Amino acid sequence: MPTTMNKTQLKKFRKLLEEKRDEIMRRAQQTLSEDMALDSAELPDEMDLASTEYLQSFTFRLRGREKSFLSKIEMAIEKIDKDDFGNCEECSEEISLKRLEARPETTLCIRCKEEQEREEKDFA
Repeated sequence: MPTTMNKTQLKKFRKLLEEKRDEIMRRAQQTLSEDMALDSAELPDEMDLASTEYLQSFTFRLRGREKSFLSKIEMAIEKIDKDDFGNCEECSEEISLKRLEARPETTLCIRCKEEQEREEKDFA
């Protein structure tokens, strides 16, 4: 079902999504250039080495979450291109502009998202 948003609104959401994507890419590049520079010769003892390795592991886990987020952003941009942005994947209703402004990468309206969270809580 095509979206009822106008071109200005779609352009605004595309810009917002692209800015989020660029920020994730910038942080990923920073991780590669700075955080990967583990030089054991500069670390005086095993505790420092273990601490540094732990921080790297933590950073990589965060980057894994960002990879998933990046995928959602790319999917939202594709939906803008296909004129299908802003529709709930579950019930096909339009997602409110307020929700999209807060989370433009969302795929569910607030009602379906709340239902999903209730189900996850019940099965947890």
